Amino acid sequence: MSERVGKAPRAAAIQMASGPNVSANLIQAEKLLADAARDGAALAVLPENFAMLGKTDSERLNHAEQEGEGPLQTWLAEQARKHEMWIVGGTIPLAASPSKVSGACLVYDHHGERQARFDKIHLFDVTLPDGREEYRESASTQPGDQVVVLDSPIGRLGLAVCYDLRFPELFREMSAQGAEVIAVPSAFTAQTGRAHWEILLRARAVENLCYVVAGAQGGFHVEGRETWGHSMIVDPWGSILAEQGQGSGVAAADISLERLKQLRDRFPVLKHRRMSCS
Repeated sequence: MSERVGKAPRAAAIQMASGPNVSANLIQAEKLLADAARDGAALAVLPENFAMLGKTDSERLNHAEQEGEGPLQTWLAEQARKHEMWIVGGTIPLAASPSKVSGACLVYDHHGERQARFDKIHLFDVTLPDGREEYRESASTQPGDQVVVLDSPIGRLGLAVCYDLRFPELFREMSAQGAEVIAVPSAFTAQTGRAHWEILLRARAVENLCYVVAGAQGGFHVEGRETWGHSMIVDPWGSILAEQGQGSGVAAADISLERLKQLRDRFPVLKHRRMSCS
C-alpha cells in the first residue's frame, strides 16, 4: 500500500470499455489498477461487468461462479494483494439459480481478503425514451436485498451498483449506517448517462454529505452498445474532484474525512431530517 503519511487517503475510479473476451478485459483492468496504485490510491473501484460485457445474457451465465471460488474471485484477491490496495470489484456474476446470477460487488482488502459482498438491488428493466434500446436485466439476474456499509481505508464505505443510483432511499439508509464514501460501479448507457449520470452522482453526494466514487464503463462495445463513461469522484459539496471522460483510464482524488466532518458539523443537514421514509 502506498505510503501517504499525514495525507488524506486517495481513491480511484477505474473506467473501461469491456467486451466478451474475459482475458483481454482482465489484462486491461490489471494495467489500470497498477496505474491507480502507482498514483497512491488506497482503494480503487472497478466498473460494473468489468470482466465481461457480452452480447447475450447466456454469455454472462456461462461465466457464473460459486461464491468463494472461481477465477474472477481469485483474480480480484490476487490484484488486491499484489497492489496492496483495497479493490471494489465492480460486479461479477455469482450463481443464484440454474437460470440466474447475482450482480455481486465484492470488496477485497489489501491482503486479498474479502471484506464484503453487495448484490445489485435494482434491476434495469427499461425501454429507453427513444425506443431503440430495451433492457430486461431481471431475465438473468436475481436482485439483492441487503444494504452494505463497511469500514475501509478511505472511511465508512457504502456500496451501490449502476441503476441503484436512481433510488435515493438506498443512499439515505447507507448514510444512516454511517457511510462517508459511497462506491458506485456502473455501466450507464450513453443516452441515460448523457441526461442523468452527473446529476445523480452529485445529488447523492450532496443529499448525504458524502464522497461518491463511481467507476464506469465508457465507450463502444462489441455488441454495438455505447456506455457513457465519465467515471468521477464527487465531494460532499457536490464538486467534481476528478473525471475520466471517454475511453479507458483512471480518475483519482484524495478523500478528506477531516473536511467531511467539518462540513457536516457546520452544515448539519443530516441531523435536520423530520421525516422517516420506508
